[in-house]
Amino acid sequence: MTDIEIVRNARGIGRRTSIDYIEGIFTDFMELSGDRLFGDDKAVIGGIAFLKDIPVTVIGIEKGKDTGGRIKHNFGSARPEGYRKALRLMKQAEKFKRPVICFVDTAGAYCDVESEEHGQGRAIAENLYEMSDLKTPILSIVIGEGGSGGALALSHGDKIWMIDDAYFSVVSPESCSNILWKTTDKADVAARALGLTAQKLYSLGIIDKIIKNSDPEYLLDEIYKEIVGLSKKSSKELLDLRYEKFRTIGY
Repeated sequence: MTDIEIVRNARGIGRRTSIDYIEGIFTDFMELSGDRLFGDDKAVIGGIAFLKDIPVTVIGIEKGKDTGGRIKHNFGSARPEGYRKALRLMKQAEKFKRPVICFVDTAGAYCDVESEEHGQGRAIAENLYEMSDLKTPILSIVIGEGGSGGALALSHGDKIWMIDDAYFSVVSPESCSNILWKTTDKADVAARALGLTAQKLYSLGIIDKIIKNSDPEYLLDEIYKEIVGLSKKSSKELLDLRYEKFRTIGY
């Protein structure tokens, strides 16, 4: 597939969503709601569960599958409440020494006046700041769209994985085309220039693993092995390696 075809495929109806991965990989999932400040955002789902015998915190950006589901989950575009909820659950995970696993699938954070009034930019920035220093393992997996700061807010982890036909980018190809050429007609050119595919990002050291088999049963064992390995490291080792990972991207 070409780069723009990968982008369109990542948006396709019928793809597995975060709920599919949560239900297929984890057991005894208990959803926790609310940001303890304003409200609950259904674009972000999260809670506690078991990864085989390991208690974990699971957070996912959910798009929904049908019209009703997509409206309920706001098409996977989170408001500030969603990012604050995610951070609340991460801080709770740190307190109880639970690893954090994030599933990322969003075109970007919701950009309306109300979201800005509620502190959208600050909510995303606080997630990045706090995740940098979170003293528990973090694994982030881009399962579809990885768009802009809305995706980055759940992707500042020890390890970042991507499904091989997902994309991860600072901006959508259409928006990039519109900014540079005042038209969306060159989205295919923008997609190539952005280097948003899993293969390109892996070659740059931005992601750590390309997942070619997205079946939850396969991912269960892969995630379990990764979490066991990360959990063997001390808090200081985790933070030092996380810092080094992001400091050396692009070099």
